Amino acid sequence: MRRRVSEHPELHQLIEVVMDLGRKPLARFPSGDFVLSDCPITVQDIEFATSQVGDFAIDNRAGISRTLHRISAIRNRKGAIIGLTCRVGRAISGSANLLQDLVKDGASLLLIGPPGVGKTTIIREVARMLANDYKKRVMIVDTSNEIGGDGDIPHAGIGNARRMQVPNSDMQHKVLIEAVENHMPQVIVIDEIGTKLEAMAASTIAQRGIQLVATAHGVTIENLIMNPSLEMLVGGIQSVTLGDEEASRRGVQKTVLERKGPSTFSCGVEIISKTELQVHPSLEATVDAILSGRFPHFEVRKINSQGVENKVQSEAFVHNSSDEKNEVVEDGLEMNEESSTLDELICEPPPDMGGSSAQDTSPVRVFAYGILETSVIQGIKQLKMNDKVELTDNISEADALLALQSKLKKNSRIQAAAKSHDIPIYVTKTCSLVQITKAVRAILNGHADDLKDFGSEDKINLSERIDALEEARLAIEQVVIPKGEPVELLPRPSHIMLLQRDLIRKYKLQSEKIGTEPDVRLRILPFQTRTDEDRHTSESDGLDSGLDDFICSKNGTIGTPNTVDRLPLLPE
Repeated sequence: MRRRVSEHPELHQLIEVVMDLGRKPLARFPSGDFVLSDCPITVQDIEFATSQVGDFAIDNRAGISRTLHRISAIRNRKGAIIGLTCRVGRAISGSANLLQDLVKDGASLLLIGPPGVGKTTIIREVARMLANDYKKRVMIVDTSNEIGGDGDIPHAGIGNARRMQVPNSDMQHKVLIEAVENHMPQVIVIDEIGTKLEAMAASTIAQRGIQLVATAHGVTIENLIMNPSLEMLVGGIQSVTLGDEEASRRGVQKTVLERKGPSTFSCGVEIISKTELQVHPSLEATVDAILSGRFPHFEVRKINSQGVENKVQSEAFVHNSSDEKNEVVEDGLEMNEESSTLDELICEPPPDMGGSSAQDTSPVRVFAYGILETSVIQGIKQLKMNDKVELTDNISEADALLALQSKLKKNSRIQAAAKSHDIPIYVTKTCSLVQITKAVRAILNGHADDLKDFGSEDKINLSERIDALEEARLAIEQVVIPKGEPVELLPRPSHIMLLQRDLIRKYKLQSEKIGTEPDVRLRILPFQTRTDEDRHTSESDGLDSGLDDFICSKNGTIGTPNTVDRLPLLPE
């Protein structure tokens, strides 16, 4: 077995060796499994292998002294070992370079990722970096001896950091407190926080002003939020009942989820692969965004084959102004369960498509909400449409929004975002692969139809927008500002009224919605608390400044993401 492994061209990328009783031994490489021998593993083979390693603890893990390798045992019902997984452990210098700025600033880091993605390798390098480069007192609480290796003398990969071994995984939370009370560390490094007691211990340590670096199993931060054992790491989640007025103001149900307290960690890192990370600079802001249904802000950090780092900022859709927030809620899309088709798929395209720049050869960009991206990708692959559909994290660049109906109903902001960007909404009732593939097929068919008829519809909608904005401008300049009287505008579609409201705000005026469907319209309100002299001054100053903000000096475009190309001005 040793000879066959040593002759393999990918020897330096060996992941693990698997030995199961009665089966052929396997070596696992990035390219796939490789059979090491045609002879099945015998009881004598397993006994010989276990005699060469350390003792197996209660977690059925052992190691080899002064190395980082991990040997995990599979036992039968009588307790005898009948299988071994021999994981190769490596200390990779530079594996934490993408996080160097956060480590240097003293941020507490929580690393999240599925098994085998390299979490332990990164925090081992972080521990070495803190101890050797930044001269801090680092204490590693090493539950299964994966960070510092087996044996009493830790591996050189942790540098000058000190290591406390844990005799029993159930005792890890007690060892964490003991490390703080007895050894005065500045930094505590923990691998695999998995229980509520460990999460509580980490929270206690964070409150004592100690920098924490830890890992947890999960794919995204949302997985931690939904995990009752680990939710304390992100501040805890509680259900809050809102009053009728507050629920109406937010545009949500009366019972909502909110963060209970401060997060144990200041930053969160989702490990996508060994060369790509998603960094959430403020874990609390990310949790708040997820709970409220908004798109969280994060950085994508990559390192290419030449070792060059690349950082990309995400563009989160966030409303800062409370006024804007109220308007988005008020003008949100109304989802109707009865409007679903026989295929349980709802397609609600807006009055016009915003894809005038798209061409037949360019792929359709889809923004997924409430549905795992991996499920959407699987659906795209099943349809063999990889070159025709691509996912995007920026809703303003999307050609279509694909969402889970139950999630979309609770988030009026995503609905308003899609509406403001003229993005068609495709909704599925479940996250099943069948539903997703139907939705993707509907997106492709709908996008093709919209592109065919876009020219004539675009002209009609452009004319309608110009008329609506010109009506609002004349009302403001000729009646509301000079005479101080309110003016009711003509009934318009909700997306047109959004543009009119934007124009009204540019003049520093307020508006309100009046009437019922289909006669909903805006009423422009005059200045309420100004004298004639103030009104005369603000009329000239506010109008000039508002028009300066509103109209570009070169081509007269409006400074909003969804407006007309040109607004005509009447002659004096």
